[in-house]
Amino acid sequence: MSKTSQQNTTTDASGVSVIHTQAHSSGLQQVPQLVPVSPGGGGKAVPPSKQGKKNSFVDRNSDEYRQRRERNNMAVKKSRLKSKQKAQDTLQRVNQLKEENERLEAKIKLLTKELSVLKDLFLEHAHNFADSVQPVGTETTTTTPENSVQ
Repeated sequence: MSKTSQQNTTTDASGVSVIHTQAHSSGLQQVPQLVPVSPGGGGKAVPPSKQGKKNSFVDRNSDEYRQRRERNNMAVKKSRLKSKQKAQDTLQRVNQLKEENERLEAKIKLLTKELSVLKDLFLEHAHNFADSVQPVGTETTTTTPENSVQ
């Protein structure tokens, strides 16, 4: 038994290829497959407004072309200026944050020193206070000759 099949491919107006196959004389079978019509295949989809203009000849001396070029040049210039301004703003913000960071680090050092001094004062005061106050029940009694028994 040999299995024979034949294929016929047609493309409709929307760019979809339909493959017709015939196996064992059971008739034609339609199997739709999406196949690009262009020989390059794939790539970006071109909007309908640009499809007709893609292959048309551009007259570089026309007023329309000149106006388009001027508008495009202005748009490019504006975009570049905007990008440059954004970079300058970012750099300025970075410098401000660096300065603020330096000020905050100096303040941290100052407050750390102040905390250390206050801790030392507190510990010294606590130590002196502990020496001047004697705990209850550890009073020293002195004996005088009058009270002593002979």
